[in-house]
Amino acid sequence: MEYKIDINTKKKLTAGLSILSNIVLSLLKIIAGALSGSLSIISEAIHSMSDFLASIITFFSVSKSAIPADDDHPYGHGKYEDMAGLIEGVLIILASLFIIYKSVKKIIFAVPFETESIFGIAVMFIAVIMNIFVSSMLLKVAKESNSISLYADGEHLRTDIYSSLGVLIGLILIKITGYTVLDPIVAIFVAVLIYRAGYTISKRSMSNLLDHSLPDDDIKKIKSIINGNSVTLKEHSIKARQIGPAKDIDLILQFPQETTICECHKICDKVEDKIQILYPNCSISIHSEPICYNKNCQNNCNK
Repeated sequence: MEYKIDINTKKKLTAGLSILSNIVLSLLKIIAGALSGSLSIISEAIHSMSDFLASIITFFSVSKSAIPADDDHPYGHGKYEDMAGLIEGVLIILASLFIIYKSVKKIIFAVPFETESIFGIAVMFIAVIMNIFVSSMLLKVAKESNSISLYADGEHLRTDIYSSLGVLIGLILIKITGYTVLDPIVAIFVAVLIYRAGYTISKRSMSNLLDHSLPDDDIKKIKSIINGNSVTLKEHSIKARQIGPAKDIDLILQFPQETTICECHKICDKVEDKIQILYPNCSISIHSEPICYNKNCQNNCNK
């Protein structure tokens, strides 16, 4: 008998895996940075510590977002995930700015240092492998559950793959050439990648918090379902937004004057069922009205 894990349980387990991996990598990078004196490794340690804090926030958010709607939160608790994504994005940006500041300072003042790179190279190689595995898991579950916080955490770790790989290559070049100035240069490269990821995550999370409309592709799919059921959508009447892992969709459908309430209800149910198939985790509200209706209508519809 195949045992299927509940999606909310899977989200929590994946977020927990992220916490564990970030603890291990943070400790390894701190030790490697202290032993080697490498700014690029230290910057990666700072990055991993921000990852750790972000993964804690992610775990909290997926736990809270799984709570069903109640009297105080009739639309559910999904925005906990959007808020977590925004906080994580800001943390990533701050970490990148700090790394750039330290790197530029080191280049300007030409601080001499020695790097012991063998242990650092080994640690960064381990970091690349671990981040490939954990980020893949996070993004896979994020896609299954439409979780913005798991997506943010997965994207965060995916930038770690490239940044860790950049540091790894830099350390190897330093070992071969002896040019230690490559270290802060690599650190700046890492910081730019980190900043870009933070900006993307913050922008998407802020859009959800401000109830930005769903993408045009989603709106077109909803309209095609409505048109396919021979019913008229009132002009400019679609309101659709993302709330954490769920979608909230409001529609106004228009029917011929002679359509009975029972017929309207059946058609609305049919439209709702098809949208639910397309977006399983969504809330749909449909208002129906006569196609001839307007606020100043003088027609006597009883005749």
